[in-house]
Amino acid sequence: MKALTLKHQRVEELDMFEQIAEHEQVVYCNDPSTGLKAIIAIHNTTLGPALGGCRMRPYRTTDEALEDVLRLSKGMTYKCAGADVDFGGGKSVIIGDPMSDKSPALFRAFGQFVDSLNGRFYTGTDMGTTPEDFVHSMKETNCIVGVPKEYGGSGDSSVPTAQGVIYGLKATLQTLYGTEALHSVTYSIQGLGKVGYKVAEELLTAGAHLYVTDVNPIVLKMITERAEQLPGTVQVVSGNEIYSVPADIFVPCALGGIIHDETIDQLQVKAIVGSANNQLLEDHHGLYLQQKGILYGPDYIVNAGGLIQVADELYGPNTSRVLKQTKAIYDSLLEIYQQSKELHLSTMEAANRFCEARIAQRKTRNSFFSHDKRAKWQVRH
Repeated sequence: MKALTLKHQRVEELDMFEQIAEHEQVVYCNDPSTGLKAIIAIHNTTLGPALGGCRMRPYRTTDEALEDVLRLSKGMTYKCAGADVDFGGGKSVIIGDPMSDKSPALFRAFGQFVDSLNGRFYTGTDMGTTPEDFVHSMKETNCIVGVPKEYGGSGDSSVPTAQGVIYGLKATLQTLYGTEALHSVTYSIQGLGKVGYKVAEELLTAGAHLYVTDVNPIVLKMITERAEQLPGTVQVVSGNEIYSVPADIFVPCALGGIIHDETIDQLQVKAIVGSANNQLLEDHHGLYLQQKGILYGPDYIVNAGGLIQVADELYGPNTSRVLKQTKAIYDSLLEIYQQSKELHLSTMEAANRFCEARIAQRKTRNSFFSHDKRAKWQVRH
């Protein structure tokens, strides 16, 4: 029986290493005194230290948490490469209910684990966590980004994220029509949260016509009243009607996984460009969009404005510099669209190749960040 048990353990160990084969490092963090159970995943540090947020969710199992952090950290490698920042991909998850399991002590304990990685991993807020949570983590480590302005951070990341979406829309308009004029087409916007509302306001200012939907009737009333003060016009639609309205560009700024067989068949748009994460339910839906003649702006390229802001904090918060750097989203997207056309690839596959090529090009470069920039960051904080 012991021999069988040992054999079974060896199989499990092999399976674990196969599961994390694409990753450089996975760290399990356990602090019984605070109830902290967390996983940190470092996918790739070719471009620099790993950077990625920390989300908190009541995962049903540890395996579910591991699967999520591995998927998300790999995505951050591509997102950092696409945004051309000096960071690699990482992510962290805390297993717990963000409504009931948070405490200052828990986030201080988490900060200690982050600090034990000696600058290989930088983190901050994500789903289920807030910038204020990481004020406690900052007491244990310098490797925290995206904290409130009063603690030396850069503040609301929805501003550059929304600006990045606008740049994505301009690149898409340029590709489709040879013009960047935002008012020249109509838009259907799903979700009027921090990012979606700012995008809608910018488009209304430009004089565009919008179809909008959101689960919150208050923000729908707000955008309707705002439209009365601006050149553009807005029409509110309910729920899933947003997929079938006769707009030119669909702008998803809410949930992920909303682009699938059923919704694609309803769409009447010529392009999809928005801030929502993981918009494609499955990778093959990128190819399906291409076959339907719908140009897709890969979400991790379009929504990188917030990432650009937190990465830029290492130089000291500067809103003007961040907004200027988001222009890289426009250039990257134009190149991806061109590669997609020339190589007969879906735009998602073209985006992945674009990022992989950038990572490969940087393998021979020295990491300036790990020495000088980190020293400056530590002095400043």
